[in-house]
Amino acid sequence: QIQLVESGGGLVQPGGSLRLACAASVGTISDYAMGWFRQAPGSERVFVATITRNSDIIRYTDSVKGRFTISRDNAKNMMYLQLNSLKPDDTAVYYCAAHSDGAWALRAQLMNTKWGQGTQVTVSS
Repeated sequence: QIQLVESGGGLVQPGGSLRLACAASVGTISDYAMGWFRQAPGSERVFVATITRNSDIIRYTDSVKGRFTISRDNAKNMMYLQLNSLKPDDTAVYYCAAHSDGAWALRAQLMNTKWGQGTQVTVSS
C-alpha cells in the first residue's frame, strides 16, 4: 500500500506561482499512475492532471492547460505540480493520488485510488 503526503500549498496573489510536492512515505510511486485533484468549497473533488508511470502520457483538465505542469521523479519517489498564473478560481484543497491500474482509473477515481491528506491553495489579493 502506498501512502502519500502533499506539501507546498499556501496563500498567493493572483498571477503568482506555487509548487506542490507529493511524497510517498510508504510504497513506491513507480508502481502507480499518479495525479492531482482539487476540491473547492461546496464542490466535488475533480481531476486536475495525471501522469503515467514512465511520464509518457500526461493529461490536464482544460482550465489549467498552459498554466500547470505535472511531473514525477521515480528515483526520488516524488511527484510535483507547478502552478503558474494562478487565478482565484484555482483556490481549493489539492490532493495527490495514485492508482495501480493506470491513469484512466485514476481520472475516474475508481475504487482503490490512494489519496493524500490534501494541501490548501488560496489565491487572493
